[in-house]
Amino acid sequence: MPVSDSEDKPVVNGLVALVAVAVVVGLLAGIALMIGTKMLGVGGGDGGDGGPAAGESLVLPDPSRTTRQSDPLITLLPSDDDGAESDSASASNEPKATKKAKPKAEISLTQGAFRASPGEDLYLSGIYPQGEGAVLDVQIRVNAGSWADFPVDVNVSDATFSTYVNTSQTGDIEWRVVDKSKKLTSNAVKVTYG
Repeated sequence: MPVSDSEDKPVVNGLVALVAVAVVVGLLAGIALMIGTKMLGVGGGDGGDGGPAAGESLVLPDPSRTTRQSDPLITLLPSDDDGAESDSASASNEPKATKKAKPKAEISLTQGAFRASPGEDLYLSGIYPQGEGAVLDVQIRVNAGSWADFPVDVNVSDATFSTYVNTSQTGDIEWRVVDKSKKLTSNAVKVTYG
């Protein structure tokens, strides 16, 4: 039985078949792509005049030179008291704000309990917004006597402070903290010991 030339070269036949399939698939994909773009309206316009196609909406204006604005770019709505005063007497009675006032520096102190046993730890904490890094002295007053320094200091960090105090005295005892460098004193908190 004689062998034909085409059966004698299987690698060449495989490559020819592969190229033929690739050409057919490429043609089919190209046709599908062209039909899809026509149906979706994607692509160049059919007008031929170089103008935008019917489905396109982006139009860029020609560049032009602009001038620099001296007015503010943001305009705020006027408040009720910015209007013209119709009565000069009412204008003289209202204080005029020329500077924004600084918040008043103060120290606020709170206690962990209102009653405690002698020798029991008492938690004191507080807020001192303008006292970052300050060292506060703790003071004690026993039974409405005079204020005395207590041997505890407390540091202010992130506008807050806290400490524990302990006394063996009995009766109504008040606590406070003092920033001696700024001459500021906190409110007093009262705890009944006994």
